[in-house]
Amino acid sequence: MIFVESCNLLKTPSEKIARIISTLFVPPSFALIIFTYFSFSLEQAPVNTAVLILATLIFGFGLHIWLFFLFKKKGLIIDLDASIKEERTFPFLIATGFYLAGLLFLIWFQINIISIAFWFCYISNTIIVVLVNKYWKISIHAIGASGAAAALFIVLGPFALLALILTLLVGWSRVKLKCHTPMQVIAGTIFGFCSTYLQIHFIVNWFSHAG
Repeated sequence: MIFVESCNLLKTPSEKIARIISTLFVPPSFALIIFTYFSFSLEQAPVNTAVLILATLIFGFGLHIWLFFLFKKKGLIIDLDASIKEERTFPFLIATGFYLAGLLFLIWFQINIISIAFWFCYISNTIIVVLVNKYWKISIHAIGASGAAAALFIVLGPFALLALILTLLVGWSRVKLKCHTPMQVIAGTIFGFCSTYLQIHFIVNWFSHAG
């Protein structure tokens, strides 16, 4: 219970800063930021730009925030950090359903393949996290941040590595709040970046050759 208690006790200015970073940059926030950027930088038709933003607001951001507040209100999770490992599985499974609905939406409207590939990563990575979570509490915050950095790297190249600075801040906040150990954050960061980069690279290449 030490992590649960520590997450709720903010005594120093650095802990308060960590709480702000941790709260602002949850995985749905990165989805909103990256897909909004992709909607304007990758989409050619205005209708596709609007579709991607709408899908992200609903299936990638809004429903996920609502879900965790609902679970907190009903006492199904002890806090919005989902500090207890065993409480994370059910909301993650529901979140996967949200992502799947969003993916079908993007495919139907023929959104840019990079956005579709990145969206698919939210499904596959969440499923892997559910499996890992049975044994170990890997950092979802770190996965969300580093996965977003990987997606930007695909599009922007080395310039996107600046996004890793934000990833480091997010990881620091989770350790500072004692919601995760350093190893859980490091593992989440490496997994999020590598898994997302490789999946997007594979899907985009497969699509280009199939086309």
